[in-house]
Amino acid sequence: MSVEPKHTVLRSATKEVVLGSDKPFVIIGERINPTGRRIFQEQLRAGDLSAIERDVAAQVAAGANVLDINMGVPLTDEAELLVKAIQLVQTLTDLPICIDSSVVEALEAGLAAYQGRALVNSITAEDERMEQVLPLVKKYDAAVIALPNDADEIPMEADKRIQLTEKIVRVATQEYGIAIEDIVIDPLVMPIGADPGVGRSALETAQRIHERWGLNMTCGASNVSFGMPGRHAINASWLPMAMTVGMTSAIMDARTPQIVEAVRAADVLLGNDEWGMSWISAHRANLAKQKAQAEVAAGAAS
Repeated sequence: MSVEPKHTVLRSATKEVVLGSDKPFVIIGERINPTGRRIFQEQLRAGDLSAIERDVAAQVAAGANVLDINMGVPLTDEAELLVKAIQLVQTLTDLPICIDSSVVEALEAGLAAYQGRALVNSITAEDERMEQVLPLVKKYDAAVIALPNDADEIPMEADKRIQLTEKIVRVATQEYGIAIEDIVIDPLVMPIGADPGVGRSALETAQRIHERWGLNMTCGASNVSFGMPGRHAINASWLPMAMTVGMTSAIMDARTPQIVEAVRAADVLLGNDEWGMSWISAHRANLAKQKAQAEVAAGAAS
């Protein structure tokens, strides 16, 4: 029997977003990340943050609920850069922020600068990583994403992932006093192009976590389709499937309408968009936008 769903509350200075299996799916916009973006990295090294402004605007317009910020640029002071990025983003939008860094000093600097209640990305079940990050999560009253892998392996079997999730929950709650609802698990979504069984493993893991603890879960939405053609179609199928077993958020590019529409439609079908009002509102707004664009095009042609 499933336990009651946990609610993870994130805040900016003025806006609150709640993760929960009985709440609308939370889209965590991934674009403010220099990984694999050479020009963006060069701009950040030069102190040019204008690309962040464009990425914020695009993700907000596309329907992101939370924004992930990663400033892992080689040959820079990551802590300083992360603080500047967080402060800039908070002048541009009231969406809550997910602070993403593998550097503990940068995480603390970001948490200290952030006005609100952040989501920290991320920890693993490795003792050293938990010892470094969980005290900061507690100190700054944040929530944290946790991955059930350790120093030995990224386990492929659901049983081992559940064992490591149990360890994370025990250590976080009992040793560091973190509320269980502030633990968000990534059940380890791996590329199906490398192993066709990983989709089922992730779904089984998510379902067991949901039934045992009621924890909120997230994932890198594009991981499952890595290396495959037609990735948007795969991701748009995967996320609604994961939602049925307890996935409550995803770190993804909010600028992909096919995937955004898939999760919003799933919200309607799962009863998390009451009377489909958000779906209807978005549909009407899209029709109005299309009409306005058609009128502009007709005017330009006349």
